[in-house]
Order: sequence, then C-alpha cells, then structure tokens
Amino acid sequence: MSISQDLYPSQEDLLYEEEILRNPFSLKLWWRYLIAKSDASFKKRFIIYERALKALPGSYKLWHAYLRERLELVRNLPITHSQYETLNNTFERALVTMHKMPRIWIMYLNSLVEQKLITRTRRVFDRALCALPVTQHDRIWEPYLRFVSQKGIPIETSLRVYRRYLKFDPTHIEDFIEFLVNSELWQEAADRLAGVLNDDQFFSIKGKTKHRLWVELCDLLTKHATEVSGLNVDAIIRGGIRKFTDDVGRLWTSLADYYIQRNLMEKARDIFEEGMTTVVTVRDFSVIFDAYSQFEDSMLAVKMENIGESDGEEENGASENGGEDEDVRLDLNLSISMLEKKLLKGFWLNDVNDADLRLARFEHLIDRRPELANSVLLRQNPHNVEQWHRRVKLFEGNPTRQILTYTEAVRTVDPMKAVGKPHTLWVAFAKLYESHKDVANARVIFDKAVQVNYKAVDNLASVWCEWAEMEVRHKNFKGALDLMRRATAEPSVEVKRRVAVDGNVPVQMKLHKSLRLWTFYVDLEESLGSLESTRQVYERILDLRIATPQIIINYAMLLEARMKPLILFYFEHKYFEDAFKVYERGVKIFKYPHVKDIWVTYLSKFVKRYGKSKLERARELFEHAIEQAPAEAVKPLYLQYAKLEEDCGLAKRAMNVYDQATKAVPDNEKLSMYEIYISRAAEIFGVPKTRDIYERAITSGVPDKDVKTMCLKYAELEKSLGEIDRAREIYRHASNFADPRTDADFWSRWHQFEVQHGNEDTFRDMLRTKRSVLASYSQTPAILQEYMIQKDQRLTLEETVDTLKRAGVPEDEMAALERQLAPSANSAATRDGKRTLGFVSAGVVESQLDGVKKVGTNNEDIELPDESDSEEEEEKIEVAQKDVPDAVFGGLAQKTAVEGEKGGEDDSRLGALERIKRQRMNNS
Repeated sequence: MSISQDLYPSQEDLLYEEEILRNPFSLKLWWRYLIAKSDASFKKRFIIYERALKALPGSYKLWHAYLRERLELVRNLPITHSQYETLNNTFERALVTMHKMPRIWIMYLNSLVEQKLITRTRRVFDRALCALPVTQHDRIWEPYLRFVSQKGIPIETSLRVYRRYLKFDPTHIEDFIEFLVNSELWQEAADRLAGVLNDDQFFSIKGKTKHRLWVELCDLLTKHATEVSGLNVDAIIRGGIRKFTDDVGRLWTSLADYYIQRNLMEKARDIFEEGMTTVVTVRDFSVIFDAYSQFEDSMLAVKMENIGESDGEEENGASENGGEDEDVRLDLNLSISMLEKKLLKGFWLNDVNDADLRLARFEHLIDRRPELANSVLLRQNPHNVEQWHRRVKLFEGNPTRQILTYTEAVRTVDPMKAVGKPHTLWVAFAKLYESHKDVANARVIFDKAVQVNYKAVDNLASVWCEWAEMEVRHKNFKGALDLMRRATAEPSVEVKRRVAVDGNVPVQMKLHKSLRLWTFYVDLEESLGSLESTRQVYERILDLRIATPQIIINYAMLLEARMKPLILFYFEHKYFEDAFKVYERGVKIFKYPHVKDIWVTYLSKFVKRYGKSKLERARELFEHAIEQAPAEAVKPLYLQYAKLEEDCGLAKRAMNVYDQATKAVPDNEKLSMYEIYISRAAEIFGVPKTRDIYERAITSGVPDKDVKTMCLKYAELEKSLGEIDRAREIYRHASNFADPRTDADFWSRWHQFEVQHGNEDTFRDMLRTKRSVLASYSQTPAILQEYMIQKDQRLTLEETVDTLKRAGVPEDEMAALERQLAPSANSAATRDGKRTLGFVSAGVVESQLDGVKKVGTNNEDIELPDESDSEEEEEKIEVAQKDVPDAVFGGLAQKTAVEGEKGGEDDSRLGALERIKRQRMNNS
C-alpha cells in the first residue's frame, strides 16, 4: 500500500521529529508537535496522534484531544458513513486504558445515541456502569434515563433500566411514576404510587405533599378503573377521606366515579348518598351534590336515548316475526342473554323502561337539597339552636316530620353547649301541639321542659312564662296562677341540703329569685287575682330583694288606682298612705341614679294628694331628696320644690330654694338655673329685684362664657329701665371675657348700644377698651400693661401712641383720627394745654381750625366716620338722628344757641361724622 507524500514529515517537522526520536515518551514534545501541525490535514494529525498514543497509551490528554477531533470530523456526516465505525473503534481502543475515565464514556455514549444504535448503546451503558466506581454512576444514569425515555425504545427495556436505577437511587421513584403514566402503564403506576403513600419515610424531591399524591392516585384509579386491578380502591380512597379532611368532597366524587367506570351505578349512588350524609362543610357538600345531580341527569338523558332506540328495534322485530307467537324455548340459535330477554319480557322487575323512576329520583334529589344542606350545618355543630329551627321550617306542612325533628333536637342539644337559646326548642315544640289543638301533649312537653338544667335561670323562667301564657290563652286562669305559685316557690331546706352535697346547683334552685318570673306573676295577679293576693306578691318581691324601681312605682300606683274585681261594678282602693310607704321603702333600697324616678314620682304624687295640708312633711321630703341627690340630678328636684313653695308656701322661701339651687347645680347648668331664678323673681317681686340676682350670678364663679351671657342680659335690663350708664359699665365689665377676634357678637352689640345711646367720647372709650382687651388677648408684653397701670396720671395721646408702637401694637385708623382731632401741645389756643388720656368730654368739643374758634354741641346721637373702628373698616354706620329736648341740656343749650347765632352757621345739630368731614375739608 502506497503512502501519500503529504503524510511524510516535511522539512519543518524534522526539528520535532528529532526531539521525539531522542525522547519518545515525553507528552510535552508530542503536544508541541501537535500544536505546530494544527493547520495540517486531519489525516496527518491522526498519524501523529496514533504515534503519540502508541508511545503514551495512558495519556488522558492525548486521548481526549484525539477523540474530540474525531467527533468534530464526523459532525456533518450522515450516520451511515464509514467514519462513524472508525470513530467507534477509536473509542473502543481508548477505553482499553481509559475505562476509569467517565468523560470518555460519556463522549462515547453520546456518539452512540446520535447514531441510533440502540442495542450497542445499551450495552455500552452497561459496560460503563460496570467499569466506573459507584460514586460516579450518577453521571452515567442521567444520559442513560434520557436515552431509554426516547421514542422507539422498547417499553420493556425502559422498564428494566428504570427498575435498575431505582435500586441505585430510590428517591427518584417519582420520575419512574411519571414515566409509567406517560407510557400508559396504569397498573404499575398505581402500584408504585400506592407504595409511595404507604411509605412513611418517603420524602418527595419534587415538593409534592401527601395530599397531592393521594389526589393523583385517586384520579388514576377512577379514570382507569377497568385497567387497574389488585388494589382495594374503596379502602384506599376511604383512607384518604379519613386522613385528609380538607378535600373530602373531591375524594368522595372520585370514589363514586370509580364505581361509575366499573358500571356499578347503584353502588355509585350509595357512595354519593354516604358522602352527602358524612361531610361537615358546605363546600364539600356542594361538590358532592353537584356531581350527584350531574350523574342523575346524565343517566336520565342516556335512558331517554335508549328508549327511542329500543322502540325502533321492537317495531322491526315485530314486523320480522309477522306477529306470530312462537315458543322461544325451541329456538336453539338464541344466546342465553337473548333467551332471558325474551322470556322475562313484560315482567315488572325486568322492565328496562324506568325513565319515570329515574326522573322521580332526580326530582327527589333536588327537593332534598335544603334538608341535606341543613344536615351539614348541624353536623358542624349539633348544638346550634337556630339551625334546628330552620330544619323544622323545612318540613312545614308535615307535622309528623316536624315532631320527629323537635324530638331529635331536644335530645341532641346540650343546654350547656348550646349556641342560642335552647328553651326556644321546647317552647316551639309545645306550641306545635297547641296549634293542632292538642293541649294535653303541650302540657307534657312543658312539664319536661321545666325539668331541664339550663345554663341560665332566665331560660327556665321563660319556659314557665310561656306555659302560663298558654293556660291563659285557653281560659285556664286558675291553672296559670297555680303554675306561677309553683314556679316561684322556694325550695325546701332538705332539697337545698341534698343539692349542696352533690355540688352541682341546677337553675331550678335559683328560679324563685327570677325577676322575669315574678314580674309575669305580678301581672297575672293584677289581671286575674285580688288586691290582697297582688299585694302579697309585691311584698314577696321586696322581701327577696329583687325589686326594681319600676316595680316599686307599679306597686305604689296599684295602691292608688281603682281595681276592677270580678264583679261588674268598680270598687275604689285608694291606699295612699300605703303607697307612700312603698315609695319610702323604695328610696331606702335604691341609690342614685336608680332612685331618681322613684323620688320624682313620690314627690309629685304627695304634692298632688295633700298640697297645703301637709306642707311641712312635703318640705322634709324635698330636703331629704335633695340631700341624697348628686349635683347632676338635683335640678328637677329643686324646681319641683320651688313650685311647691310658690303654689302652697311662701314666695320668699321659693326664692331661697332657687338661690340654693343655683349653688347646688353643676357649672354647666348654673346659667339655666339663674335664668329660671331671674324670671320667677321678676314675675313675683318685679324687675328691680332681679338686679341683686344678676350681680350674684356674675360674681358667683360661673364659667366665663356664662358670665358674658349674664352680663348681656343684665345690660339689656338696665337699658330697658333707662339706666344707660349702668348698662355701659356692665358692658365694660363683660368685655374682659370677650375676645374681639372670636366674639364679634358681643362687640357688635356694644357697638350698637353706643350708637343708639352714647356719644363721641363714650364710643371712643368703647374702642379704647376693645383695643386694650385685644392687646391682652394677643399676649401684649407684661411691661406695657404694668406701665399703663402704674401711670395713673394723665398722658398725652401722642405719648400713648408712641408707647403702643414700642410695645409692638399697630396703630389703627381710630388712633390716627384721635391724634388729628386732639389739640397740639404747643398751641396757645388750647384751653387746658394738653389733652389727657382717659378724659371723656360730656359737653362741648372745641377745636382750633385756621385760628377760628368753633364750638359744636355734642348731642347724644352721633355719627361716626367709616375709619372709626380698626376692625370694621369697611362697615357703613348709619346713625339715627333725633331731637333732644332742650331741658336735658339746661343752660348749656342756651349758650350754644347764642354762640351759633354769632358764628353764622348752626353746627349744634350736626352729627360727629359731618363735623369730622368738614374739619378735613378745612384742613385740606
């Protein structure tokens, strides 16, 4: 065989060849040689690889590089090419020395998988597992399982491989189960899944819970019921139902589906019924009921279709037989099933036309849904009283079922665990018999009901009251009263001793102290008994110390009222003193606030009854009631007391009562009490008498807002009496409690007062007071206030303004106006030389304008400029003008008239606003 010249070493290769000849076992030299020939043809490089591997057969580096180049050579070649066989031979030669190298095995196996050599690949996988240590088997099993999972691999081969793998790593059984399911091997998949669920030590590497595995097994068993055998499906699913209570409804439907797949329809119905009667949640019940109703609906639809087909077959069969009756027993060609069908034809048990039965079954199921749903709720809590009542309503119109339901309810419900009122079941049970005219059985039910040990005494008392009401409805009045006497009877000492030994005290021992029972009893006695018997019941209530204020009032009113005996005429029982004794006992038993109604009723009744005849006793009662009453409840008593004194006693004592009331009531009621006091004093003694009351109210320590309100009322009073100066001083006193920033109403009322009744000086004084109050509320520095108090001497207006500026108080327009009107300190024409702060002129206002002296009379009615009030800059003030009698001014008016004639123009009737405007025009 001739060798091509290209495969021989070239001139450039001689250097490498000489080194290799000197040291052929050096891996470094061979690797350098291969790198140098990296651009050579693959045949020449393969010769070099073969020579190197012959010298170094145990070199992993050379074998790995050689095999990779071989794989790269066949990458784009078809798998039928001869180079693949050469590659496989190379791998086989490499594995002679590299059989412990898993990477070489993996490269070889991947190549074989691509070549689709199934048998050879399987055998090489087996060889690899035998050659490699067990610690490296996981690197081989991964491609091995991937190989056997491909399409075209025989199922038996894959199963054997997976079973071998589970011996190596049992934790991956879930992968095997998925493979079985994908391969539709239902029997083994079910067996393996059941084994996993029975293994308590199993841990899912895929994070599946036991519940999910149970659901998968149930789905597998129910969907492939005919293909899986050897497993007790019923026991498996029932075990899941007992163990996993969160999804019971689905498990029950899965079990029913299993029997449906097995064509056991009646067994499936039994499973549905059992599931609906055992689940305890509405969600599970809804799942089962929906599946059950769908099953019945589908069965009915299938039956209707079969009926149509069977009718057609019977017509065809009748036409073929020609209507002749033949003995089917002689026909030897018939099968056993056909023979049975023809022999049993017409027999009612063999009637296949049961569509009506199935329709009735379906309708019955739909009608039972409310009852079944109620049963689910009762299984959740059998002591739920409300659900038992709803269950009885479901059987309305069926007394037998209602009686059975009530019987079951009173047997099931434990009064100590009941949710709701268990006595209502007994009462409703008895009323059911009563509604059907069976009073005797109703009494039996009530007699049993009163012997039950309820949780609360009120429940037992309600049963006794209902029993007595039933007797009243049936005109058995004596029986009703006897029942109440029996119920309210106190247990004997022997019974109490016996119960004390047992340690468990039933409610029957406490029944004789039930207020509800005694209240009903006393109502019966008032309606059906005599006065004496009713009084005995009331006295018994008081002796037991269970009376309420209302019972005290009812007892007293009974003694005052007219009773109607059983005869036809009225007989009057007016035991007023006995009634008052009852009130006396009531006020001794109860404290405030419960005794309030008793006192009010007692006092009103006493005053109405005796009036003036027992005035001193009434006064003692009022004093005693007031002494016991707290401040919050004393006001109505004082008013009632004062009314008594006004009507029957002395007016002076009535005023004293009002005066005591103003001191006794709480602060929030003092104002209303003073208003009542003032109104009564004005009506009895006249308006001037109220001045002392107003002054006491203002200085009595009532809240500031009430002081201000009282001052306004007081000022209105003085104004109505013509005391303008007193009213002004009251306004000035009240201004200390009125913040100009928030209480605009007070200042507007004072403003209106000064407009109507003041003059220019009083109005300025009001504004000055307003600024002072505003400064105090605006937290003016204390040094300014102290300075203004200590400077008792008169200051000029300019000094005051400068002081206000230094204190930070802004100068308003009114202050600027006063500075314009004030005479200059250096003017020789000024009468006093200086205008002093705080001076209010009551007569003539003099001003020096352009050297001409003008005198203007200061009338009582004034007009003010728009700029007069700093806080009411945009308010237009309209002042009413009226003539003042000259007698008011005396000689001053005559002097003004003379000066007016001399001056030429009469300014005496001009208002302040007009004079200021004229002064401004003259100055300008």
